[in-house]
Amino acid sequence: MTDVQTIRWREWEGVGLQHVMLRRNEDGFLAEAAVVGSNPIPFAACWRILIDAFWNARRVEVELIGTGHKIVIEADGKGNWKKDGRIVAELRGALDPDISITPFTNSFPVKRLNMRKGECAEIRTAYIDIMGGSVFADPQRYTCLEEGRLYLYESLDSDFHREIVFDSDGFVATYPGLFQRLP
Repeated sequence: MTDVQTIRWREWEGVGLQHVMLRRNEDGFLAEAAVVGSNPIPFAACWRILIDAFWNARRVEVELIGTGHKIVIEADGKGNWKKDGRIVAELRGALDPDISITPFTNSFPVKRLNMRKGECAEIRTAYIDIMGGSVFADPQRYTCLEEGRLYLYESLDSDFHREIVFDSDGFVATYPGLFQRLP
């Protein structure tokens, strides 16, 4: 990866688009994005994630533009999260953020776990539902189907699952039904 990388996705169905700038810095990375979406209703949002050198999120900010809905959470990289300066006990053990409006956060477990073909891992994420204004723990499973390229994502508290294709940098290329990477 170069020091600055631009990543764009479009909604699978609809007119939504997101533009992500990922910058390498001395401590790791800074990812910033603008999202214009159409599902479930038209919206605009921005998000920002500070990431350490080991692909642990340290601070996540998500704002739904024009609504006053803003969520900021901070992590120590060991599964402890704070919101508004207070520990969020429900998120204990969650290492990765999962922002509902972007496939960018699917890269965290893929990059962090570095799984081989056939390996799987059950994880807890700090799921950020900016449309609903909430953050909660979300159990998930990732199974490596093709090393560095194809992973089965499964929600462990619903029947949702998808085979997600990643590019050589570890970012979503195809997330069937939700997102498609733009060149």
